[in-house]
Formats: sequence, C-alpha cells, structure tokens
Amino acid sequence: MGTALIAAGVLLHYLVRRPSLTAGTRLQLLLGLAVFPFIAAVATTASGLERTTQRDFCGSCHVMTAHLNDVNDVNSLGLAARHSRNKLMGAHPCYTCHANYGMLGYPLTKLKGMSHVWNYYGMGYRHWELPKFLDEVRVAEPYPNQNCQQCHSGTLGSFLNVRQHLAAQDGIAAGSISCASAGCHGVAHPFSKRPEEL
Repeated sequence: MGTALIAAGVLLHYLVRRPSLTAGTRLQLLLGLAVFPFIAAVATTASGLERTTQRDFCGSCHVMTAHLNDVNDVNSLGLAARHSRNKLMGAHPCYTCHANYGMLGYPLTKLKGMSHVWNYYGMGYRHWELPKFLDEVRVAEPYPNQNCQQCHSGTLGSFLNVRQHLAAQDGIAAGSISCASAGCHGVAHPFSKRPEEL
C-alpha cells in the first residue's frame, strides 16, 4: 500500500509541477512508473495468494460452504474433517491436502485453482443450487496418493506392519488404489458422493 501511495505521489507531483526532464526527474518517473508499482503488485499478489490458502476462503464460494461446514463439524467422520482437526495441519488444511507438492507446486496449484474461478463465473456454477452442483459436478481427476504421502510416507513400520497396506502397496504407488476411498481410509467429503461412490 505504501509503495502504491509513493508511486501516486511521484506521478501527481510530475503532473502538477511539470518539472523539466532532468536526470533526477527521469529517475523519479522511473520509480513512480515502474519500480514502486512493481513492488506494490508483487506485495498485493503475494498477500492475495496467501489468502487463497486459508480455510475460510475455500468455503467462501456457496458451492463449497457444505465442504467448509463438514470440515468444521467436530462430529464429522469424513477424512477431511478428521485431518482438519489435527493441529499439525494448521490453519490451511484445504491447501495442505490439495496442493501440488512438486518443485513448482505453489504456482501450479494456484493456476489449477483458476479453473475453479472459470467454472464459477464462466460456466455459471455461481447460479447453481448446491443439490444440482453435488449431483452434476465430479472431481476433474482422482485425488493423488502422493498428496497423502507428503505426511504419510508409507515407509514407516506403522504403515508397513499393516497387512492391508502391504497387499495394496503396488496399487497405491501406481495410483490404481486410492488411500481416500471407502475401502481404505474413507472419502474426504462423504456428503458430496453418490451412494455408488462410497
């Protein structure tokens, strides 16, 4: 905010006073037209991106309100609700579970999130009632086990000593068996699934 005000002040000074184009004036204009606006843009973008990692932001869209209510419900047994009650997840459980953790994870996750913005405004989801949304919209791609394995590595004895884990280990690694399925640890948001998906 401060850099934007400084930039505006520099430009306003130039427009009102109309000083001659000296080296000092050119430097001021460079600061007012490029440097300070760039700093302001970076700062506000970083602040905005940080805001998109917060749980209440995720639930601010009306079609996601039920998801937010579910993860905030202390009695919910859904996988997402159980994880969101874990203090290790911090204030960003939605982002923690849905983020891409590769080298370019943060920007790729944000770019992928833009598809939600497009669907909401461009495809008309904002006009849909929740029952229609839950009935017609499905996840674009299966939830990757690699996201689970950022915390649950699959290499500790607590994982390897479970017979079902050993039997499914190849399928888990290949992604053909989902950790977040009814046959394993349960789906993340059970209320949003059709009966045949549970």
